[in-house]
Amino acid sequence: MAKSFKVLFVSSEVYPFAKESGIADVSHSLPLAIRELQHDIRVICPKYGVLNERRSKIHNVSRLRDVEIAVGDKTELANIKSATIISKKNKVQVYFSSNQDYFEQRKGIYHDPINWSAYPDNAERFIFFAKSALETCVRLKWIPDIIHCNDWQTALIPAFMKNNYAGKFNKTKVVFTIHNFYRQGVFPLEELLKTELSNELKEVFIHKDMMNFLKGGLELSNYITTVSPSYANELLDDTTYGNELNYVLKSKVGYFKGILNGIDDYIWNPRRDKLIHQKLEDDFDDFKISNKVFLQRQFGLPVAPEKPLLGFIPRIGYQKGVSLLIETAEKILNNDLQILLLGQGDNELKIQLAEIEKKYPEKFKAVFAFDEDLSHQIEAGADFLMLPSMYEPCGLNVMYSMKYGTIPIVRHTGGMKDSTENYNDATQTGNSIVFTNYDKKDFSDAISRAVNLYSNKTDFKRIIRNALDKDFSWSGGAKEYDNIYRTIMKE
Repeated sequence: MAKSFKVLFVSSEVYPFAKESGIADVSHSLPLAIRELQHDIRVICPKYGVLNERRSKIHNVSRLRDVEIAVGDKTELANIKSATIISKKNKVQVYFSSNQDYFEQRKGIYHDPINWSAYPDNAERFIFFAKSALETCVRLKWIPDIIHCNDWQTALIPAFMKNNYAGKFNKTKVVFTIHNFYRQGVFPLEELLKTELSNELKEVFIHKDMMNFLKGGLELSNYITTVSPSYANELLDDTTYGNELNYVLKSKVGYFKGILNGIDDYIWNPRRDKLIHQKLEDDFDDFKISNKVFLQRQFGLPVAPEKPLLGFIPRIGYQKGVSLLIETAEKILNNDLQILLLGQGDNELKIQLAEIEKKYPEKFKAVFAFDEDLSHQIEAGADFLMLPSMYEPCGLNVMYSMKYGTIPIVRHTGGMKDSTENYNDATQTGNSIVFTNYDKKDFSDAISRAVNLYSNKTDFKRIIRNALDKDFSWSGGAKEYDNIYRTIMKE
């Protein structure tokens, strides 16, 4: 029997407890998949104020109360609590690092939800979180073989292992997963003083005269992964989005790999999804039309099941292609279609989207919120899902939409290169409408192709079948992580 390891999976978001991005879904589904491989994996994340302890079945851990954590010249208290995430086969314990000032009294995760500005003390918040994660292991007398860090919010962990816990984590290895290379945790240099790291370790976190969380985490980790093979290749060559930090990845040749994310097909399953109006049984057309009409009524659109309905579930910012939609709205909405947008983010872009809604009230509706229930309903009721991203590390919504027979309209970038194939009507192969260039013409042409495909019922049914047949489970990806764990534990 293969040796099992103790793994601490550290993340700033974990579904269903806290979610602002796809990292939350991965931090739920990947640990469960790794648990299936018999590893003793546990998860830790902050406990934000949006969490309802009773509903989430979170409980106190008696020996983890009032844990003192130094943040610069302050001492803050952490109360570590616990709950579980569950799949059809396994469950994984989740710890929560709780602090009134940093997490409990905030309604947002990284941003003020009203004005969408980043919290000014985010550096302090995640210095605190990193230290509390390690302190939790020490107090539980459970020292992991591997700590699996995720994105910049966890990047100080390997430094604190060396600096604050000499002798405790000597045999512990660190895997670092990049979910979005663009977000690096960049702060003024004075924030680095609050870490109280040695001068040697502080230097590792300096990039372009700023404190850069991500740089230090990458430098100090034993192995780096990212969320798709194509995104990994793009990062190595990137000079546009990555703040010129890709030289660190190039220095880790042999210890850097892209692994395509999977999804939890127990949660994202139209046959058992309790968050949608009607579950899928035997009649796909009945399933789709019922959910589509429900959406049209819910959003106040004219009920028109014969018209193509396009969903868009972005974080409202420039990465996800929202500005591309705004620039092409007039041309796109000349088509006989409807568009539903669900998302939260940049206020300026939201104002422009609201203007489009005002101009085209029977064709375009926007809801500015993070709403997990509604995102499931859009996946179930829309005919197409738009993902016109400027760049895209993985594109989990591509996978979700295909599970519900909703056809992605995607730009050929990042992880979407690994999960989509442009539909070819001659060969009847492919599962998506794919366009290449991030520009108005390619995007609007892709929308026109989608509308035309929708009108050809034979081809449209074929592309739906192709999408439904695609396997996006974690079975392969979890084994790749298992191999990485085993490789670094031998060194």
